[in-house]
Amino acid sequence: MTQASTDVRTARSAAAPADRPLVYVNGAIVPKSQAAVNVFDHGLLYGDGVFEGIRVYKGRIFKCGQHMDRLYACANRIGLRLEKHVPREEMVDIQRRCIEANGIVDGYIRLVVTRGVGTLGLNPYLCPEPGVICIADQISLYKPEMYEKGMRVVVAHRPKTPIPCLDPRIKSLNYLNNILAKCEAIHLSQHLGITKPEDMLLEVIMLNMEGRVTEGSGDNIFIVKGGRVFTPPSDAGILEGITRRFVMRELAPACGLKVEEREFTLAELLAADEVFLTGTAAEMIAVREVLEHEGETRVTATHRISDGEGPITNRLRTRFRQIVTGDTIPED
Repeated sequence: MTQASTDVRTARSAAAPADRPLVYVNGAIVPKSQAAVNVFDHGLLYGDGVFEGIRVYKGRIFKCGQHMDRLYACANRIGLRLEKHVPREEMVDIQRRCIEANGIVDGYIRLVVTRGVGTLGLNPYLCPEPGVICIADQISLYKPEMYEKGMRVVVAHRPKTPIPCLDPRIKSLNYLNNILAKCEAIHLSQHLGITKPEDMLLEVIMLNMEGRVTEGSGDNIFIVKGGRVFTPPSDAGILEGITRRFVMRELAPACGLKVEEREFTLAELLAADEVFLTGTAAEMIAVREVLEHEGETRVTATHRISDGEGPITNRLRTRFRQIVTGDTIPED
């Protein structure tokens, strides 16, 4: 038995059920109550770092290779030489240890890399070593009935951060742009007194400064028109999602479909036959209705896209579920 396995077993036996999940923090797996970062960590002080959300299906890390590619590429984009401190093989091993420690069969991994502990100043080069946090737990963004009936979303007033300011293709810890957009939907939902889970407003459509559709607060966007599938290109100002890529390169061809990357307007989205969102946590979910609003109190327009999940969305999601519940979960 390796020392890592011994540490996992010791931490697991010592943690009470209420103190789960066990969390990896900078070299040690500890109970949730002990999982903490230094207050001088630039990830906390400045949102300086990168992260990945990763699915686990049947004990396997879904698209692990692609997630690692993106994590290390994003780290490089912010000048954080992660490979120098934590080789890819070690990062994957950390995830597997967390899966084992928490007995995860089907679940979710949040992998966080911070700039590390430094000074109160902005200088990132005074942070000698990055921080690494890995959480393996469960996640459920949307109620099951939403996947059958489709969800309602809100057109956000807050535009997407322009690429020259902070490239959305970098999956950084600075998510305030997305959070403030999501707040528009949540506040509107609260004001309208919506209580039914399937009617909750939990996601948005974000536009860029040119008024083109980009993505949601945490999901990529696809539209279907006349049997054709479209999604915004990366240079519209989106995160290049791993599930988005899976749909484009594997699911769609397997279903006899081709996805075209092109810019489109909100009007084109509202005229679509189907709209669906993709994301690691959300997987794939249809949009049945899009709301436009004024302030946080008044709906100015309601656009019906479809009555529940459309046929192409259903075909793609069915194939997705077949793969992630099958015997060969892809880790590439």
